[in-house]
Amino acid sequence: MITDPETLKSLMKEGSLLPQEEMLAIGKRKGRLTIGIPRETTYQECRVALNPEAVQLLVNNGHDIVVESDAGKHSRYSDVDYSEAGAEIVKDRNKVFQANIILKVAPPSSEEIDLMQGNQTLISALQLTLHPKETLVKLMQKKITAVAWDYIQDDHAIFPVVRAMGEIAGNTSILIAAELLSDYKNGKGIMMGGVAGVQPSEVVILGAGTVGEYACRTALGLGASVKVFDNSISKLRRLHNDIGTRVYTSVIQPKLLGKAIQRADVVIGAIRAPYGRTPCIVTEEMVKSMKPGSVVVDVSIDQGGCFETSEITNHDKPTYLKHEVIHYCVPNIASRVSRTASIALSNIFSPILMEMGEVGGCKGLILKDHGFRSGVYVYQGQLTSQILGKVFDLPYKNIEWLLH
Repeated sequence: MITDPETLKSLMKEGSLLPQEEMLAIGKRKGRLTIGIPRETTYQECRVALNPEAVQLLVNNGHDIVVESDAGKHSRYSDVDYSEAGAEIVKDRNKVFQANIILKVAPPSSEEIDLMQGNQTLISALQLTLHPKETLVKLMQKKITAVAWDYIQDDHAIFPVVRAMGEIAGNTSILIAAELLSDYKNGKGIMMGGVAGVQPSEVVILGAGTVGEYACRTALGLGASVKVFDNSISKLRRLHNDIGTRVYTSVIQPKLLGKAIQRADVVIGAIRAPYGRTPCIVTEEMVKSMKPGSVVVDVSIDQGGCFETSEITNHDKPTYLKHEVIHYCVPNIASRVSRTASIALSNIFSPILMEMGEVGGCKGLILKDHGFRSGVYVYQGQLTSQILGKVFDLPYKNIEWLLH
């Protein structure tokens, strides 16, 4: 009970100056979040979930950020950058995983889940191929609420993180191809595009989604001649309307595709499957028919690849030669430009975390935001993803039932 006259007077004055609706909110405090940013240990994962600018924004709004030492090293962010932004830098991984919210890029490993104390929120990628059953069971046993950032939707039912990473992969795939074309060792020694009196290079793009669209934009910007193939007429129509008539589009017909690939200098594989493996639409015979020194960039390799000749490579040894065609099949292209990718991730995650603080925590945001709710695959230890339930033969419940 408040007895001090001055304090009472001050409170009465504050209340008298507010409208009736706002008086009800006096004393209501926003949720204070404690967010842990661990160093990524997945092979060649160079991105970080929050950059120092995003950390500073969250700290200035009353939240606590715990960053593991060297978490931003591969994106060229030092511990000093994070410390000056207001984060607590720790060398002990255990302390990072004690935070209420764990925010990371790659899916958690079994060892990382062991470090979690339980009843926490985990926001990371889902990536079914990297998510064995035992890690999922551990999350459930520890009563974790797990959110897959690749399934979070915005107000327009778009997956913002997937789209941002797709834009980066599309742009970067063309720049990689341009570099490999001009390679004096194995490439054809030509430039992407062309100059006066020289025929421009020909680029074939398989897929008219986000990756295909941004690969198309970049290739056209460099002056190349571009052909885009996709089985979705609506995607091709959208691409035509957005980019213009400078691009040739076609449905995927083996005869037409074979002729286009035979003439191409660069072929970008950007076919995506909603679930499961990417359909393999380019046969080994088609690759054999390509000009020596041509380039294949299979962006779909993380889902199995859409070329019969594709084999997974890495950033240390990204290419190999098959049938005299240069193949680039690195699954995580965004890590090649890790700083750009980290900034893109931060721009998406920081508003989500700010809103989470406004509504008092993760549960409040799940209740309020349907787009965020769509990313939840484990809620307080209960599996809510039908896909994971069927893949791993585990019982699952509709999240809507658990919230009411």
